Amino acid sequence: MSIHDFAELTGLDRADRLHTRLAAAKRAFTTRNVDFDCAVRMVRSGRRPEAGDVILARVTQLGQHRRIENIHGRRGDLYVGDEIIVAYGNRYAPDQFEAYVPDDLGPCHLVAGGGVAARATCRHAGIKPATQIEVIGALMRGEGRALNLADFAVPAPTRLRPPKVIAVVGSSMNAGKTTTVAGIVHGLTRAGFRVGAAKLTGTGSGGDLWSMHDAGAAMAVDFTDAGHASTFGVAADELGRVTAALLGQLAESEVDLAVVEIADGLLQAETAALIEMGCGRGWFDGVVFAAADAMGAAFGCNWLRQRGITPLAISGLVSASPLASREAERATGIDIASLNDLRDPVAAARIVFSDPAQQVAA
Repeated sequence: MSIHDFAELTGLDRADRLHTRLAAAKRAFTTRNVDFDCAVRMVRSGRRPEAGDVILARVTQLGQHRRIENIHGRRGDLYVGDEIIVAYGNRYAPDQFEAYVPDDLGPCHLVAGGGVAARATCRHAGIKPATQIEVIGALMRGEGRALNLADFAVPAPTRLRPPKVIAVVGSSMNAGKTTTVAGIVHGLTRAGFRVGAAKLTGTGSGGDLWSMHDAGAAMAVDFTDAGHASTFGVAADELGRVTAALLGQLAESEVDLAVVEIADGLLQAETAALIEMGCGRGWFDGVVFAAADAMGAAFGCNWLRQRGITPLAISGLVSASPLASREAERATGIDIASLNDLRDPVAAARIVFSDPAQQVAA
């Protein structure tokens, strides 16, 4: 009896062995929409990876990311030797890594706990080197194409957008954008609205998505649902497609309005492109600006006003300090909204339905 006969008797053909191995691996958040029945084999060399390609990898040295977020949002500990399922993607994170999809299937790094593989080129001085991984293989479909997150993106929308869309943009990473989104979602939900939420750009991780759900969002989606592990380096036209797809998903769920987050800060290329495009094309009805401090608030509001955009309110970390809030209000002429304001149903509705033209510049 040959090995092929044995495989036929036991069902241990190549695809079955692959699926058994994949089932035992730690599957990352970025791959939560992937149908692994589509994978029939792996390749270990001979192809150049693309953003979104799904790989099976092995942890070889632990670094900054010692946990991986699974498809249900649980962050599980990583051990050297663990096999993980992640997706290639670029990363732009001033507080962590700058990283890019490598040119080959050689060793690289886990640059985000949500499951993004890339080759790190630099890091913030305050964090550890990236966790090192080796690629066991890129997953392939039966027709010879790489298994890619884009294969499982939400379909083109049949409806354009919810009746009202508020965008939250910020001065930088960790300026308080996600907390601002959650506050607005919670306040409007308490006011009786059916609220949808979306993270339009960023690096694949479920934290922001779970925050939106916890705040009361009737539906929450993010760019991974549109087929991207990360949006750093994504062309403007594709950012537009992602935005249309996610707003369409929210519209189809019959929400009254949507609150959307755009990652990073205004000096980041994709962030700047999307906020200009979104306001210019009428995708967003209003903008709330999250700032880390008064200077960031002043610069950000000036940047937006130069492009014809007046924020409805300023929130974020700056709102935690009464002194910084007064500085920001004097510098911009725009009201500061604290987290308590955003969570209040009356105050949240007043902010969202206000007329920014009534804001008086300082």
